[in-house]
Amino acid sequence: MPLVRRTQLDELGWGSRRVRRELESGSLAAVRRGVYARAADIAHLTRPEQRIVLRARALALVSRSRPTFCGVTAAAIQGLPCLRDDGKIHLLTADDRPGASADVVRHRDLHEASSVDVNGLRCTPLARTVADVARSETRDVALSVADAALRRRAFHPPGSYDETAATLFREDALGWAARVTRNRRTAERLLRLADGRAQLPGESVSRLRLLDLGFAPPALQVPVPGPHGGTFWVDFGLDDVDAWGEFDGKTKYRELAAAEGRSPFEVVDREKQREDWIRGSTNRRFARWGWDDIRDAATLGRRLRAFGITPPR
Repeated sequence: MPLVRRTQLDELGWGSRRVRRELESGSLAAVRRGVYARAADIAHLTRPEQRIVLRARALALVSRSRPTFCGVTAAAIQGLPCLRDDGKIHLLTADDRPGASADVVRHRDLHEASSVDVNGLRCTPLARTVADVARSETRDVALSVADAALRRRAFHPPGSYDETAATLFREDALGWAARVTRNRRTAERLLRLADGRAQLPGESVSRLRLLDLGFAPPALQVPVPGPHGGTFWVDFGLDDVDAWGEFDGKTKYRELAAAEGRSPFEVVDREKQREDWIRGSTNRRFARWGWDDIRDAATLGRRLRAFGITPPR
């Protein structure tokens, strides 16, 4: 991402008036104090993790010493999904030095120094990042991050899951979580719940809502024999109520259409045929839901009841 410092603009002959004019016209965007980018270059950065990484790069550009990012900032740098962006940058520090900017949160590093380089930025190792997020963020954010990290380490498309690799990574993250007492139990519960078979953050959040409603832990990415020897993969197997569930993100069909060179109509029609086959061949109910349906457990519960699916307890 092309970022430019104010000193570089000065060298190009851009005075304060020129910079102000470019900012007011929308051609230039201020990423942080003294760091800018062309507005056109960052207009496509719509996901929270993209904006977080942009700010982290801007901070690294003007820092006197090379920062080590942690928490949700490190998660974004490592390519993990972040459901929210609170506008803060999380850093490790060896002391409690004052004077940090309002958007910088310093976390005292009580462990031995350890870091990894990711695309030119220094951050905590993946397992520690997951543990820190599990201790400090909401359940929705924490499980989405943990699921994505486990998926990276243990999932192999189309449906192979390396339980040994998943266990080793989970134990590593639990080890990091155990080193700090604050919110340790919360982190341990989330890390034990994490499963790399979840493909999207919406599936991670859905799992939390299903458990809150009283369903048993659902099976994830369940294979269902399809016609002509093929296999269909279903997001959730609600085995305690003999039902299937799928999370449909807002961009699912558009992205599938683009990837396969089909029209959205063709993709939707194919999904309908797939759903009909699964429902008919397994004699199970089938429900779909999206982001609006998983705002809380009660909302998802109402959606499921519309399909005749209710928790057993």
